[in-house]
Amino acid sequence: MARRFRGSDTFKVDAKGRVSIPAPFRRVIEASDPDWTEGLRPNIVIVYGPESQDWLDVFSMEAIHEMDEQIGLMQRGSPERLMIEELMYGQSFEAQIDDDGRLTIPQKYRDKIGLKNEAFFISAGDYFRIWNPEAYEAKAARRSAKRADQYPEDFDPRSLLPSLPKG
Repeated sequence: MARRFRGSDTFKVDAKGRVSIPAPFRRVIEASDPDWTEGLRPNIVIVYGPESQDWLDVFSMEAIHEMDEQIGLMQRGSPERLMIEELMYGQSFEAQIDDDGRLTIPQKYRDKIGLKNEAFFISAGDYFRIWNPEAYEAKAARRSAKRADQYPEDFDPRSLLPSLPKG
């Protein structure tokens, strides 16, 4: 099973668009890149998505290879496959983590998500997201309010997890 990203943190973004990747995230990125060895820069894929997406999804190479396989199983030419291909291939770019553990985010993608002086990183299992901290807080507040209307106050989200097969 692939290693997972866990946690969240906020880091400064410098004038050149460089931002430090949380150290635990770097370990997962390295372990999930089959081409990485000590002394080389680990690879990632960043999905910037459509205009309405105000965050960046950052995938390890292992997660990307798994999705490539899943896309390959879809019916060629189907509307669903075309949609996923546009997102995962057409609205993404490959990047590397530099020797100091930083990622350089190109200006057009910083502008797209409103990234200025700080970047908020939050884990999502086999990928993580980079947000403008204020945009994340606003969206998280809206989600929280929606959940409060949908679930009781003491609701445990882990109850939504399916049971694992016995054996």
